Amino acid sequence: MTDQEFVSAPALILRSLVSEPHRRAITTADGVEITAGDFAAATYRLAHELLARGVGRGATVTLLTGNTAEALSARYAAGLAGARVVNLYDGMSAPVLAEITASVETTVLLVDAERHADAAELLPLIDVPTVLTLGPGPSGGAIGEDVIAASAHRAAEEPAVRIDPGDDLGIRHTGGTTGIPKGIVSLHGPYRDMFDAALVGRPEEEPPRLLAATSLAHLAGVFSDVTLQRGGSVVLQRSFDPGEVLAAIERERITDLWVLPPLIYQLLDHPAVGRTDLSSLRRLDYGGCAASPTRIREALKVFGPVLVSLYGMSEAQKIAFLTPAEHARFGDDGPLPVGRPFPDVEVEIRAADGTVLPAGEQGEVYVRSATLMAGYWKQPELTAQVLRGGWLDTGDIGYFDADGYLYLADRLKDLIIVVGGHVYPTEVEELLLTHPAIAQCAVFGVRDSQESEHVHVAVVPAQGQRPQLEEVRAFVTAHKGRIYAPEALHLVDAIPLTSVGKPDKKRLRATLAG
Repeated sequence: MTDQEFVSAPALILRSLVSEPHRRAITTADGVEITAGDFAAATYRLAHELLARGVGRGATVTLLTGNTAEALSARYAAGLAGARVVNLYDGMSAPVLAEITASVETTVLLVDAERHADAAELLPLIDVPTVLTLGPGPSGGAIGEDVIAASAHRAAEEPAVRIDPGDDLGIRHTGGTTGIPKGIVSLHGPYRDMFDAALVGRPEEEPPRLLAATSLAHLAGVFSDVTLQRGGSVVLQRSFDPGEVLAAIERERITDLWVLPPLIYQLLDHPAVGRTDLSSLRRLDYGGCAASPTRIREALKVFGPVLVSLYGMSEAQKIAFLTPAEHARFGDDGPLPVGRPFPDVEVEIRAADGTVLPAGEQGEVYVRSATLMAGYWKQPELTAQVLRGGWLDTGDIGYFDADGYLYLADRLKDLIIVVGGHVYPTEVEELLLTHPAIAQCAVFGVRDSQESEHVHVAVVPAQGQRPQLEEVRAFVTAHKGRIYAPEALHLVDAIPLTSVGKPDKKRLRATLAG
């Protein structure tokens, strides 16, 4: 594909929508149905309005949005105009969001109805040229002009803006509760490559119906892109609630769902799961953090052979996957791999000195592919630390088996270094989940005043149970050895999750071991 022939993913999505204008494209969290034609027309008008306001190639459109049709439309419109897109994630503090807004050189801040309250906290902290609302704002126009209303007279057609593969698509920020998160620059070309790959390799039956129950600012947005391009529809929920998700699967005949492993566990533990009609599900994708093999095998029994493990990261997009059929080959116990690398992705396991390790030996995971990030936004030194010679240092620890399946042990940064050896939290968590008194758990390291690390565990007890530290220590010692045994046990009602649905070990560390 030459530069002249390049068509961006946002343009492809809108062209697909225009080709079937009467099909349902979006169902909002309030149950409002939006046709593909209406959604495409509104998006094209918004793109022209942004262009008329000077927002084009090289500009930054920052979104303070929730799971709304307006959020999807704004992201596509900015992409069509050639601007890079930045999402301000829910769950981050206003001062951190203000730092991100400034660091990415925001041209226009767009706010939807879900984030008006956040805007009230953020606006006094930032100096942005233009702030606009996506739809009516609070009374008195306290936030800014309604850009959707302003765009009503614009042309409902694709703008004539040339997008090149090397143009910035957006900047995604890694999770973090201290300091400003790293900004990961993505380009149109690599995203289009990943997007094209996601459109193949799956038999098409009826058009997919995706339930977007996690943030559109994260992977649910990517799945929405693929679904709309495929001729499918997206059902939006404001946030993840296991009961509402189960009800929506049955009511809307959902075929596709993306969740992080802790959210699968919430579905499995919900009392309605046994009486919910799950027969419409064709694909339940999961990933984003370590998954418990025990609970994934339980999910296979509940949901059927529809689970797909996806291993990726913002810096690399896709890395490896495990199909439903491959899940079945690994039996009823033992670890589960994250899958085999995608055909166009190279993965190596390396020792600390850079030596490539053979199958069965554990080391650091390195990745090379066409979909790697361009780098960290305005942090060349940090970029150079993780991108070397075309290879990305993922920061993960893993190994290959003899059949080419990749297993992950843990994140290198989550490694707990104790007297006598190294403790990978996921290994201990998986063991603890087999204890009859433990329903959920999270293992994390805590440093003392002498900078020595200690193993702590937060535990959600099983119903009617109250596990004690000595009991848990003896259990872990008997199965894995003394160095793995937690030195502190914290009983909690729930494991806190980050805004993207991962166990929030920083919060656990701060609140339980501070």
